[in-house]
Amino acid sequence: MSVSTVIRTRALSRYFSAVHAVDQVSFEVSGGTVFGFLGPNGSGKTTTIRLLLGLLEPTSGQAEVLGQDTRSGGDAIRQRCGALLEHTGLYERLSAEENLDFYGRVWHLPAADRSARIHELLSGLGLWDRRKETVANWSRGMKQKLAVARTLLHRPQLIFLDEPTAGLDPIAAAALLDDLDQLVKQQGVTVFLTTHNLGEAEKLCDRVAVIHQGRLLSIGSPDELRLRQGGRRLEIVGRGFNETALAALRQRSEIKAVSQEDHHLVVDLSGDVDTAPLVQLLVSLGVQIDEVRKGKASLEEVFLELVKE
Repeated sequence: MSVSTVIRTRALSRYFSAVHAVDQVSFEVSGGTVFGFLGPNGSGKTTTIRLLLGLLEPTSGQAEVLGQDTRSGGDAIRQRCGALLEHTGLYERLSAEENLDFYGRVWHLPAADRSARIHELLSGLGLWDRRKETVANWSRGMKQKLAVARTLLHRPQLIFLDEPTAGLDPIAAAALLDDLDQLVKQQGVTVFLTTHNLGEAEKLCDRVAVIHQGRLLSIGSPDELRLRQGGRRLEIVGRGFNETALAALRQRSEIKAVSQEDHHLVVDLSGDVDTAPLVQLLVSLGVQIDEVRKGKASLEEVFLELVKE
């Protein structure tokens, strides 16, 4: 595995009797990036993380993390990684500062280093002024922020975040993502993020992979997935979308699909085509056009299309 590749899997599989939780999954994650692992609940995301951390033995295939084979190097991998999985790992009766100090001792950080690191992380997450408060009295969003700080405390090269915004309200989720984005850039770590929140992935991730029923369906940057699966799109707002105009559009070779809802027409294109002739065609057929927007399918639409196939 090259120095810049921190995770590599080859036909990685984990079966539980007849259930293929992870089935022949192959991908690579480059260092210093945020890699999103997208899928519905029960698609194999958490099982994949446990395989990569050496907490589960693969049924077949291979995974290397930070140069270590997960079958034999689980302890070494976990020493160099941070993980926020299903539970926050926080002690509710301790303060935020006491929680991080405890974990700093677990990681054998010297006292001065612990103190400086706790100040750095809590300040970066906007929690420093509340460091003396008991965690039990905090909101779920604040606890998740503190759990992220716990994950980063020992300066890991790679962190695993399993649905970090699950159960948070939209405001708390957005705040956590903003803080996480800043911290990742400042700390220079690689992030493996599992989520079924497509807006979250679109905002944070350099590359994403879509998994469904244990199988990898697609992988690439969000833009690549949108172009590969969803293609380009023309959105037209206007009046007079008659059947003659719609039929004329559908006959064009550069058009994949046409859908209409009231005064809004969506035209899926087969590539990066010149759209001026399409607009001219509609006008010539009596359509009154108010607005034209050219764009790409959203990551959410791509995701839904992939898992539906």
